[in-house]
Amino acid sequence: MPSLKDIKRKVTAVQKTKQITRAMNMVAASKFKSAQLKMENFRPYAGKFMDVLNSLALRVDTSTHPLLAVRDPRRIRVICMTSDRGLCGGFNTNLIKATERFMRDKTRDGKEVSMISVGRKGRDFFRKKANVLAQKVDCLSKFDMTLAVSVADEVIDPFIKAEYDELYLIYNQFVNVSVQRPTVVRLFPLPSIGSPDADMETDTRLDYVYEPSDEVLLHKLLPMYVHVLVYRALLETSAGENGARMAAMDNATSNCEELIRTLTLKMNKARQAAITAELMDIVGGTEALAKG
Repeated sequence: MPSLKDIKRKVTAVQKTKQITRAMNMVAASKFKSAQLKMENFRPYAGKFMDVLNSLALRVDTSTHPLLAVRDPRRIRVICMTSDRGLCGGFNTNLIKATERFMRDKTRDGKEVSMISVGRKGRDFFRKKANVLAQKVDCLSKFDMTLAVSVADEVIDPFIKAEYDELYLIYNQFVNVSVQRPTVVRLFPLPSIGSPDADMETDTRLDYVYEPSDEVLLHKLLPMYVHVLVYRALLETSAGENGARMAAMDNATSNCEELIRTLTLKMNKARQAAITAELMDIVGGTEALAKG
């Protein structure tokens, strides 16, 4: 049985750990509210951007634009978005497993797969296991559209130059604080653009008046649409990471409290056993003196 001193030391250590997890939970909750607000505010913009782009693409010949070119998918490129920091439950583990499974399936089909890693955790995992062409690390704690443009620029020109044939974005879609769903989205060639049955937020297709010409606008808006998709994934990743960390730290705090209760009970038993042993020694000494 551990000594009373050892148990006291463990209780002190767990109490300090509980203070850390509670503080991290509060920090994550604060960041989560901000990230969730940004994500929810951006979703309507992304949806309306898609509506306008589809409306525009229906009026012009989209087959001539290089970002819509469909080629034999022999070379696949993947953007994997993880977090820079850990202590967020299975947030990164589930996404890495989904990415690894996706890349393995493509490789089994005879495809040449390379990747761009966004986030330190994904970079550290795939550094020696995959062909990582570029990486963005230590950038997710505070970011804006500039990061999305930087990531998109890494893939737009190589696709136009036919250095690869398909591009997929793999990220954690935010569902709620406890659920982040690994999601695979095809970016290139851009899906549904110009399709008559493409999803639109409104049932009525509005006839927009464009200035300058439709072709010039489409040429400018298609790269911007990639920026929008990447930025939306970054926002979902940020909200999901902080939500997962908040839930993980809340569970850790609860576990610390349960462990403190268990150790306190053991400490009380050890203290009682020590008192009982001292009393037995005193009684035994008194009886020995009385007999002597």
